[in-house]
Amino acid sequence: MIVARAWAGKRYAVLGLARSGSATVSALLAGGATVVAWDSDPNKRVHPREGGGGVEFADLDTVDLTSIDALVVSPGVPLNTHPLAAKARADGVPVIGDIELFAEARVDLPLHKVVGITGTNGKSTTTALVHHIVRTAGIPSLMGGNIGLPILAAAPLPAGGVYVLELSSYQLDLTLTLDCDVAVLLNVTPDHLDRYDGFDAYAESKARLFAMQSPTNEAVIAIGDSPSAAIARSLSARGEHLSKIAPGICMDQSRWPALQGPHNAQNALAAIAVARALGVPETAIDRGLETFIGLPHRMETVATRHGVRFVDDSKATNPESTAPALAAFERVHWIAGGRAKGDDLDACAAYFDRVVAAYTIGEAAASFFDLLKGRVPAVERAGDLATAVAHAASAARPGDVVLLSPAAASFDQFTDYVARGLAFRTAVEALP
Repeated sequence: MIVARAWAGKRYAVLGLARSGSATVSALLAGGATVVAWDSDPNKRVHPREGGGGVEFADLDTVDLTSIDALVVSPGVPLNTHPLAAKARADGVPVIGDIELFAEARVDLPLHKVVGITGTNGKSTTTALVHHIVRTAGIPSLMGGNIGLPILAAAPLPAGGVYVLELSSYQLDLTLTLDCDVAVLLNVTPDHLDRYDGFDAYAESKARLFAMQSPTNEAVIAIGDSPSAAIARSLSARGEHLSKIAPGICMDQSRWPALQGPHNAQNALAAIAVARALGVPETAIDRGLETFIGLPHRMETVATRHGVRFVDDSKATNPESTAPALAAFERVHWIAGGRAKGDDLDACAAYFDRVVAAYTIGEAAASFFDLLKGRVPAVERAGDLATAVAHAASAARPGDVVLLSPAAASFDQFTDYVARGLAFRTAVEALP
C-alpha cells in the first residue's frame, strides 16, 4: 500500500466507499490519519479497523467539515451539483481524490517517474501501451488511475519504477499537486458536459494536467483538434520539452496487430514519445508495439466465424471514439446505440461509406435509425444487442466485420460497457 508521512495526525472525510474509496480509507489509516467515511450503500460501510483504528462511519452531511483537513471524494461525485462539495468549498476545505493523495505520497516513495495520460478518447489504450512498453524494457511499472487497481492499494515500485496513470477529467478536478514527469493529452472532444459549465470548462479541466507540471518536465500533446492545439500553443515556451503529434501521419501498423486504425496510430505515436522521454531503448519500443495485445472491449476481436470477424468496441461510448473504429475496416456491419450523449453522429459521417448496414439498439435505437437512414446502404432498428448480432451475422459475408461500436453509453440496458461487451461475446458464441 502507498502511504504518506504527511497524513499522520490529520483528519479526513471520505465520501464513497467503492474500490478507490475503500483503498483510500486503508491507506490513510496506515499513514496515521483518522477518517470519517460514508457511503449510501450500507453494505459498503464496513472496514476491518472500524472502532479501533481511527475510522468512523457517519453521514457527512452531519459532520462539521471545518474539523477535517480534506474531503476525499470518488471521481463519480459530481462536483458541480453535489451539496457536500459545495459546503466543503464554502468552508475552505480542500476537495480532493486519491490521485492527489498519491501525489502527496510521492516524496516517501523510492525514486520513480510518473506518466499522466488524459484525453476524451484513447487514454486507456495509450496507458496500457506505455505500461507494456516500459515493462518490455525491463523497467518496473504500475498502471493505475482510471484503469487497473486503485493506486493507493498498490505496493510501491522499487527505485527506477514508472507509475503510468490514466487520468479522467473528473480525477484531474480532484488533483492539486501532481507533477508528472511526462504528461500526455490525446484529444478533447465533447463529453461529460453535464458535469461542466460548457465545453470550454471541460477543456480547461484537461489542461490542468499541464498547469500542475514543472515546465522542464515533458509534455506530449496530439494537436488534431482545436482545444488540444490551443493548449499546445499555450505551452510553446517549453520548447524542446513539448512534443506535438500532428494528425494524419501515415505509419506502417502492419506489425502491430492490436493497434490498427488511425486512432491507434495516434495512440502509438503518443506512447513512443513517452517511452523516448523515459529513455526506453528503441528496440524495446519496437518489441512492445509488436507484442501489445490490446484491451478488452476496445477493438477486441472476439471471434471469426465463416470468414466474418466480430469486433467488440463497447468502450466507444461517444461518436468521436466510434469514428476511428469505422475507419479501421473496409466493410462494416455496425451495431450502434445505447444512451446517447448527443443528438448527432456527425463525427462518424466521414466513414459511413465503410458501413454495409447499421443495426440500432437501446434508448437511441429510434434516433440513431433516423440519423442513419438514407446515409448508409441499410439500417435496421434491432432494439437489443442479441437481435442485432444475429441479423448482422446473417447478412455478413466472408471478409466483412460485425462491429459493436455503440457511440453511446451503456446504462440503458447494461450496468457498464464491460457488461455490454460480454453480452456481445455471448451473443456471438450463441450463433449457429
